[in-house]
Amino acid sequence: MKPETSKHTDLIRGLGLTAAIAVNVANIIGTGVFLKARVITCNVGTPGKALTVWLVAGLLSLAGALTYAELLAMFPRAAGEYGIMRDAYGRPWGFIYGWTQFAIARSASAAALAVGFAIFLNDFLGGVLNHVYFTLHPAGYDLPFGRLQLVALLAIGITVIINCAAVRFSGGVATFLTAIKVLLLIGIGVGAFFYSGGDWSHLSQANAGGACAKVAITTGGFAGFAAAMLGALWAYDGWNNVTFLAGEVKNPERNLPLGLIISMFLVMGLYLLVNSSYYHVLTPTQIANVAASSSVAAEVVRRLLGSVAVTLIAAAMMTSSFGALHASILATSRVPYAMARDRLFFQGLAKVSPRTHVPIRSLVVLGVWSSVLALSGSFDMLTDSAIFALTLFYAFVAGSVFIFRRRLPDTHRPYRTWGYPVVPIIFLVVNVWLIATTIWNTPKQSAIGLGLILIGLPVYLIWSKRDRSMNEK
Repeated sequence: MKPETSKHTDLIRGLGLTAAIAVNVANIIGTGVFLKARVITCNVGTPGKALTVWLVAGLLSLAGALTYAELLAMFPRAAGEYGIMRDAYGRPWGFIYGWTQFAIARSASAAALAVGFAIFLNDFLGGVLNHVYFTLHPAGYDLPFGRLQLVALLAIGITVIINCAAVRFSGGVATFLTAIKVLLLIGIGVGAFFYSGGDWSHLSQANAGGACAKVAITTGGFAGFAAAMLGALWAYDGWNNVTFLAGEVKNPERNLPLGLIISMFLVMGLYLLVNSSYYHVLTPTQIANVAASSSVAAEVVRRLLGSVAVTLIAAAMMTSSFGALHASILATSRVPYAMARDRLFFQGLAKVSPRTHVPIRSLVVLGVWSSVLALSGSFDMLTDSAIFALTLFYAFVAGSVFIFRRRLPDTHRPYRTWGYPVVPIIFLVVNVWLIATTIWNTPKQSAIGLGLILIGLPVYLIWSKRDRSMNEK
C-alpha cells in the first residue's frame, strides 16, 4: 500500500523567500552571539584570531548550506533532510534520522530554549519567577515545579498554537521575531562603535592574565583554536532549519538555495559586526575577566546605558530564545508528519488541518514531548549527547550529494553546489574532525549519543513489521 496522499495529508507552499530566510535566521541566532565571545577570547587570546574563528566557522556552515542547497532544490519535500537520508541510504537510516531528530535532538533543544526563555524572563522581571510550588523526588532526583517551569510550558504551548495557523502566518511571525533580533544586534554593534567611547587599539592587544572562569582550554595554539571553533560552530548551528520546511516553500528550486545562502551571509555579517564592537569597547583582558554567569554583551551595553543594561540584555536574550523556539517547533513538527506519511510512525500524524493545511497533530505531539523533557530536566543531557548524532547526520546528508550525482546524473538540478566537489569535501572533513574531537573530549556523552541513535533500530523494526502486517490485511 502506498503512503496516503490527499488533501487531508498534503501541505501547501505558503512560505516566500523572506519567510524562509527568517525561519533560518531565527533558529541560528539564539544566545551564542551573546555568550561565546569570552570563551573564544580565552581560547585564542587576541581579537584578530577570535574574529577569524567567527569568520571560518561561518564559512564552514556556509559550505554546508551550499551543499544542502543542491539537495533541497532537487527534492523539495516535507522534512527535507529526512527524505534525503531515506532516499540516499534506505528506509532504516531515514527512520533512525527522524527518530533521533524528533525523539531526542530537536525536541530536547526546544525544551532547552523554553527553559532558557523562562530564565531570561525571570531576569527581566527581577526574579519574581523563582517561586517553587512543589518538588518531586523520582529515583533520588529533584524535579521542581514552579513558576519557571510553568512559563516554559506556556512558551511551548504558545508556539504550538501560533504554528497551528497557516504556514504563511507562522512565517510572518518568524519574520517579525527575526527582524527584532537583527535590529537588536545591529543596535548593540552600532551603539558600541559610536556611543561607547571605545578604542580601536583594543583590537591589537591580547589577553594578559584574564580570569577566564570555567574555560577549560586557555593555552591558545591548535587546541585553543579547535575549542574556539566548536563554540562558534555551536552559535551558527541551526543553519539547516528551513530544510525541514522544504515542502512548504514557494518556488523551492529558487527560494530554498537562496534562503539557505542569504541567511548564512546575514548571520555572518551580524556576528562579525557585534564581536568587533565588543573589542572596540573592551580590551581582550577585560572580556576574559567577565564573570561566567554574565555575558560580554551585557558588559558592553552597561558601558552604553548603565545599570539598565542587565534588563535590556535579559529582554534581548528572552526575545532571541522565543524566536528560536518558535522556528524550531515550526520546523521539527514536519519530521513526524513525513515519517507518518511513510507509515513509519503513528498514521494520525500524517493528517493536516483541512483549513490551514498544517500538521496540527504532529505539532501537538511535539509540544507535549518537548514539555515532558522541559519538566524532566533531562534536556541538557540529551542535547549534550545529541551533538555527536547531529554532527554525524550533517555528514551523512552532505555526503549524499556525491551519491545522487553518481546515481542520478541526469536528474534536473535547479541549483548545483558552488565549488563542487571541493566545498562538500571541506564540509565533510571538518565534520569528521568535529566527530573525532567530540568523541575524544566527551567519550561518555558520545557513547550515549550513539546509543540513542541505535535505539532507533529496534523501533524501526517494530514499525516496519507493523506496516507489513497492515499491508497484508
